[in-house]
Amino acid sequence: MQLFIETIIIVLPIFLVIGLGTLLKQFKLIDEPFLQQTNRLVYVVFLPLLLFYKIGTADFSNFFNGSLVIGSSLVIVLGFILTYFYTGWRQYPAPLRGSFCQGAFRGNLAYIGLAICLNAYGEDGLTKAGILMGFLVPVLNLFAILALLLPHHGRGEEKSPNLIVQTILNPLIIASFLGVIWSYWSLPIPLIIDRSLNITTGLALPLALLAIGGGFSFERLKGDLKLAGLATTIKLVLLPLLASLLLIPMGVTGSDLGIGILIAATPAATATYIMAQQMKGDAELAGSIVMLSTLASAFSYTIILLLFKSTGLL
Repeated sequence: MQLFIETIIIVLPIFLVIGLGTLLKQFKLIDEPFLQQTNRLVYVVFLPLLLFYKIGTADFSNFFNGSLVIGSSLVIVLGFILTYFYTGWRQYPAPLRGSFCQGAFRGNLAYIGLAICLNAYGEDGLTKAGILMGFLVPVLNLFAILALLLPHHGRGEEKSPNLIVQTILNPLIIASFLGVIWSYWSLPIPLIIDRSLNITTGLALPLALLAIGGGFSFERLKGDLKLAGLATTIKLVLLPLLASLLLIPMGVTGSDLGIGILIAATPAATATYIMAQQMKGDAELAGSIVMLSTLASAFSYTIILLLFKSTGLL
């Protein structure tokens, strides 16, 4: 019982804050324009500041794990390959194929991934997860776009977006890159700036979780729920299992291993729904995967953390 309570203490606060966002929206204390602006602020300002601050003030040599980065990147690549060829074998229509594939491997690293790693492993866990995320975001973006575009290849549809420009201009990539430089060269941050960043970055994860809750809607659960359930199972069960099978033989241990598995187990990112709308994917299926995987992750994370507790990974 004590083990279960300790696990719930890690998981429940995150989903209570998400639930608070849902309640605030239901009671009309926040509305859609507020949520859109909040999401933009979090993505463009607060999360980049958080990543820069946590990475930039860390000892890079102690927190960077090359095997963890390589293994976690392979999980994404293998998740893409598995789902892309599975949907091809099943001869799914191009829009459905792209949304299923993207939703099954693209996790919500920035919002839920960072929060769960912070609750599980403290500030060190947040720093390690931030460094890892800085390397994974370009990989995720690349394969998410490929998942949506490749099924339409040869159908005479619009040209693909400029992947290089999208990657270079991604605020999370820029912030992580600057943070790595700051950390690697041990550059100082002036005391006033340091204290300002310490205050400002505290807004990032609470606002992110409130935005997820505010955007939650059962109306999005109108795609093919059987397919959404399969994608959710792949995302929440198969990918973390794959992460453990790859990372352990690569010599990743302790909190690094735990963070790699927790990041692999993140529910589908909200961006999968937005990108499906913009790039001729099946938006209804994408929305269903996001909602279903976010709900189910409260239970899957509880199980994973219970296993961590029993095996000494936490």
